[in-house]
Amino acid sequence: MSQLVRLALPIILAQLSQMGMGVADTVMAGRLSAADLAGVALGGNLFWPAMLFITGVIMSITPSVSQLHGRGQGEQAGEVVRQALWMALVGGGALIVLLRNAEPILRGIEVDPLAIPIAGAYLKALSWGVLPMLGFFAMRYLCDSMSWTLPAMVVALSGLALKVPLNALFIYGGFGMPGLGGAGCGYASAIVMTSQMLAMAGIVAFSRMRSAGLFARFSWPDFREIGRLFRLGAPIGASHFLEISMFSAVTLLIGRLGVDAVAAHQIAGNVAGLTFMVPLALGMAASVRVGFNVGREDWSSARRSGNVALGVSIAFGLAAAVAIYLCRDLVPGFYTKDPAVFALGANLMLFVVAIQIVDGAQGTAMGALRGYKDTRMPMLFAGLAYWGVGLPLAALLGFGLMGVPALGVYGFWTGTIMSLTVAAVALITRFQWLSQRPHRIRQLAGR
Repeated sequence: MSQLVRLALPIILAQLSQMGMGVADTVMAGRLSAADLAGVALGGNLFWPAMLFITGVIMSITPSVSQLHGRGQGEQAGEVVRQALWMALVGGGALIVLLRNAEPILRGIEVDPLAIPIAGAYLKALSWGVLPMLGFFAMRYLCDSMSWTLPAMVVALSGLALKVPLNALFIYGGFGMPGLGGAGCGYASAIVMTSQMLAMAGIVAFSRMRSAGLFARFSWPDFREIGRLFRLGAPIGASHFLEISMFSAVTLLIGRLGVDAVAAHQIAGNVAGLTFMVPLALGMAASVRVGFNVGREDWSSARRSGNVALGVSIAFGLAAAVAIYLCRDLVPGFYTKDPAVFALGANLMLFVVAIQIVDGAQGTAMGALRGYKDTRMPMLFAGLAYWGVGLPLAALLGFGLMGVPALGVYGFWTGTIMSLTVAAVALITRFQWLSQRPHRIRQLAGR
């Protein structure tokens, strides 16, 4: 357990710092107007599904390098990352094109027209940071996979410290600059992403990570290696995409209920996302420990690493649920002064309480399975849970389809809770089954 905690604590702080940047956007845009908050929320819900698909694909670095590290072949890690960066370049280029042409998509789904120009400007600004962000994550996954998680924490905390004053400058204006409103969040994020990539590159080039050989030479695309990484990473990316796109679809559908509903939903989602960073980090640490032990063919330690991570995740979820319940009438005040948004956000805190344990359990279990290079079954589970159960149920209850009473935003959250419950049960069951079958683990590892 001590090894898992040493790995997980810096990842938790790094994830909380990354999430903190989203909180800064939500709080600072929300204090300007509900329309700016809704614009940033809607823009983010177009950006993140695509970005998380691409980062999921390059997350194939983590199990590949951690298993190499377990076999004592860490010097081969640099080539893995170089090939992953070629995938990031292609995916990132496509995402930039999408972000720069997002307004027609928003108009097509009939969200509140007040938010559309703000969301479009925000996404165009954010597009400048796409490739730097992917470069940062590739190098972060390299360090994490070699059981050195401190750099990601330091760089992420520094990024958060830079993000807040940049947000203030670009959103509200100052030093002769005009305020850009919600779009300013995008420019601030792009600058922070670029700074983080440069900092991480310096760490990898001039620290003990030099042994991985990332900058030792240039590599042209090796399509065989890229194909192997893509086959491993595409299901990870698809799982992320299926989950976050369901949440994004819910947000976009809530957009039909008006800016107050979107703003309150964004506040609740922000709180849920903030607490989710801990079990997500535990899953990332479990992926490294499970992968390392699989590389050594220590099956019992691999299973124990995953189970310890799951236990800690569930305990944290219970504690977080109690804390949010006790503070449910205080939290929205940190985000908004609008009385209608505040009241609706306070009610939604009860739904945030309800998702804590299942959301954390599914996130940690998926990370542990990644350490085994088991990515296809979790992808299928994600499709079933989020698009087979979650979104249809959310729309049914939210809009009152098929004669069901319309529950509005509360119905959308009920569907979300059910989807996370299905995912948690399926993923935990899969982990317990797979962790007791060494023959299948060897097959997944390519041995």
